[in-house]
Amino acid sequence: MKKTFLYVLISTFMFSSMEIALKSVQGVFSPIQLNLIRFFIGGLVLIPIVMKNGKQTLLTSKWKSLGVFLLTGFLCVVVSMTLFQLAIMYDEASTVAVLFSCNPVFALLFAFFILREKISRLGFISLVLSIIGLLVIVNPANLTNPLGISLALGSALTFGLYSIVSRWGSQVTGQNGLATTCYTFLAGSVELLILVSITNISAVANYMNKVEWLKPFANTPIIHNISMNYFWILLFICVCVTGGGFAFYFLAMERAGVSIASIVFFIKPGLAPILAMILLGEKIAINTWIGIVIILIGSVITFIGSQMEQKNAALEE
Repeated sequence: MKKTFLYVLISTFMFSSMEIALKSVQGVFSPIQLNLIRFFIGGLVLIPIVMKNGKQTLLTSKWKSLGVFLLTGFLCVVVSMTLFQLAIMYDEASTVAVLFSCNPVFALLFAFFILREKISRLGFISLVLSIIGLLVIVNPANLTNPLGISLALGSALTFGLYSIVSRWGSQVTGQNGLATTCYTFLAGSVELLILVSITNISAVANYMNKVEWLKPFANTPIIHNISMNYFWILLFICVCVTGGGFAFYFLAMERAGVSIASIVFFIKPGLAPILAMILLGEKIAINTWIGIVIILIGSVITFIGSQMEQKNAALEE
């Protein structure tokens, strides 16, 4: 149990410090470049742990499995995490952290509409509270940063979709969550590398420079500013936050189940803003604090519901 607690503690800190670490190198690396670097190295970090667990029997052909990982990689790395990286550039790290932590709300909705999974009473209450918390934070009547909030919500929404597609992908390929995440990171990195390389073609770059919203993505660098000057922060972002955070999360899940491991995402909405306030000096508005409390209450209800479902399933067995 001590080991499980340690895994949860490390994973919670890593995930809660993610937005702060990424915000700290803003202006040093291109958002897309940083996205590419951290998920490629993060995927490499996960490979030894996946290999240690031994080879798993694939339920489908290797080509079909590759197709699944290309799809999950596109949704996670190319779409969701690119929006996430851009949101951090345009908004406060604390706001992005809280809004992104609501991705399970969108996953719940996608599970209902796509997989036809029923939403329990406690799950519905948690869903409503999370939506109310989001509305309090976003404050539609007085939007001060619509772009940053839209990017953060877009990232959370697409990550929720990725979570559902990833669950389906695990069933199709026969891989567990850690292996699926590892291959998703690597496949998504390759896809992103191809897109970044295209932006460096002269004709493409010239066209992008003529279109206002595409201009920031023209000639996206790949290795620019990767030097010993930024070694430690890149090590923390790529190895600790991206690779290590997911590794310890799945290790906790293997030892104690989904409900215990998910505590990580229940604590993050409360811890991440506090870290942003201490380390980045961000000022958190009163409506954001109120929204955080509402979302945390919703998270606690989700956790209680998950524990009750596990107990009921154990009794039925």
